[in-house]
Amino acid sequence: MTATESTYRGRARIAEPGEGIGLDELALATRNHGMPLEALRYDVTPPGLHYVLVHYDIPATEAATWELEITGAVERPLRLSLADLTARPSVTSRVLLECAGNGRARYEPRPVSQPWLLEAVGTAEWTGTPLAPLLEEAGVSPRAVDVVFTGADHGVERGVEQDYARGLPLAEAMRPETLLVHAMNGAPLPPQHGAPLRLVVPGWYGMAQVKWLRRIEVLDRPFDGFQNATAYRLKADADDGGVPVTRIRPRALLAPPGWPDFMTRERFVHAGPVPLTGRAWSGRAPLTSVEVSTDGGATWAAAELAPADPAHPFAWRAWRFEWTARPGSAELVVRAADAEGGQPVEQEWNRQGMANNLVQRVPVTVLP
Repeated sequence: MTATESTYRGRARIAEPGEGIGLDELALATRNHGMPLEALRYDVTPPGLHYVLVHYDIPATEAATWELEITGAVERPLRLSLADLTARPSVTSRVLLECAGNGRARYEPRPVSQPWLLEAVGTAEWTGTPLAPLLEEAGVSPRAVDVVFTGADHGVERGVEQDYARGLPLAEAMRPETLLVHAMNGAPLPPQHGAPLRLVVPGWYGMAQVKWLRRIEVLDRPFDGFQNATAYRLKADADDGGVPVTRIRPRALLAPPGWPDFMTRERFVHAGPVPLTGRAWSGRAPLTSVEVSTDGGATWAAAELAPADPAHPFAWRAWRFEWTARPGSAELVVRAADAEGGQPVEQEWNRQGMANNLVQRVPVTVLP
């Protein structure tokens, strides 16, 4: 069976033992770029360094003629231009986004899809208008269950032709933090980040942050579209319905210390004091700790975690650890924990490679 045949039967393909990255995956990796981990130094990720995932094509859009419709189980359907939306009260929120497939390429066996390592992440300042007042103006039906967000990007996935559409429970859509966004880091949205309008749902993985948003539909039943019912499910068996991917699990990343080997990215440092720094986050519960191991996970020590910032509750947090490096080889490992649990040291496999928050491991050669 070819990859295409397997995909068109509606199941994600799993790489054969020893199978390398294919040209189809390489094409995805070329289109969709991650954030260089040295960019963890920035509180706010510059737009050109923020990770990008585009399911199909970046659609051609015109802000002057763009319209958003709010339909479905509402009393008063709305049709709004971009000017209508930008004239409304605006909010700027610093929000971390992470792709649900971040870390997929390190799974064994590997689900065949966008081959993310650990760089599918970024924190930006998103400016837009809260969604809840618009839904209230439209008059949401008391029978409403889900709210569906549809973008302008159109394509085929596992044989299903579709506009990219994701559903959220009504309670999540009505959160005051859920925004219809038109600007990123103080400038109009770039095309790859959803211009002229996108959704931002703090705390949720990236699949919920629908870009090129053109329609919002309120449903009186659960949404059963492809991106909810088939994609973004946690399941170990192909015939298992699984559970949906929702909020971001805890993760800590280390900003690469020293300097790298060009091909392997192995790090080199000089012996002596080496400050280790990075960022940590969780979308499901407040962070409680970050720990660092300098011996491959045999022993752990607490890192200094920056206090939570009430002004930016949905951003990542900085951490720091002072390492006294001794000549030889070392493997640095970092893990975060929130109020519901911590990062696993061993992989917790699923067929789609979703929500993989396995710890980061960084080999380092310490020079005399």
